[in-house]
Amino acid sequence: MVPPFHSHAAQIIGERIRNARLALGISMDDLSHLSELSQTSIGKIERGAQSPSAETLVRIATVLDVDAGSLISGLSSADYGQRSRQYTARDFLREQRAKKTGAS
Repeated sequence: MVPPFHSHAAQIIGERIRNARLALGISMDDLSHLSELSQTSIGKIERGAQSPSAETLVRIATVLDVDAGSLISGLSSADYGQRSRQYTARDFLREQRAKKTGAS
């Protein structure tokens, strides 16, 4: 069975897209046509069952006349589910420097 949504982040992005579309008063078919994406893809994205690519986000945002960044604003990697590594690049570099200093 396919999970009802791809991730918490995909669910939030989908809600933001749906809300912007409804605020404009256009249908999923209209958004599909204007963004040159399939209606199936638009439906999956709005339900959070599919996580959109950067290109797809930009296409949709352009049609909806919103900043693409607003569709992902406030999200973090934690919103995409469990990760085996929770490091940032700074954490990694700090650890590498500490290893070098300790080995010297």
